[in-house]
Amino acid sequence: MCGNNSGWLRFDGSRLAEERGARYVQLGRLDLAETALLSALEQRALAQGQAFRRRGAVLSDLAAIGAKRGNPDQVVEFGRQALRLAQQSSSGYVARRLQGLRAELGPFARDQRVAELSADISALNTA
Repeated sequence: MCGNNSGWLRFDGSRLAEERGARYVQLGRLDLAETALLSALEQRALAQGQAFRRRGAVLSDLAAIGAKRGNPDQVVEFGRQALRLAQQSSSGYVARRLQGLRAELGPFARDQRVAELSADISALNTA
């Protein structure tokens, strides 16, 4: 019964890239994480926006990679995309992921774009 997904099991393998990427972020393997997460974004379901929650988590992880690397451009690029998804979907999960990202933005306090992103994340969580 390997080839038949009867619905009782939600995991079908399509989430492997995003799960792998998230674990690599936790392990500090940023190059491997970024490769896996960008691959996850290219997958059909995430690329078409069918899974706001999953896409938001991947974008938050990519922004976190930027924070860990000291790259404010990457933080803003992916953080803004995740923020838009959180606003569009009213996803509390994505908002919580962004709050976790916000905790990593301290070193970028002088970058106006990052400061604005942090303020917008804060406003999202209070709304």
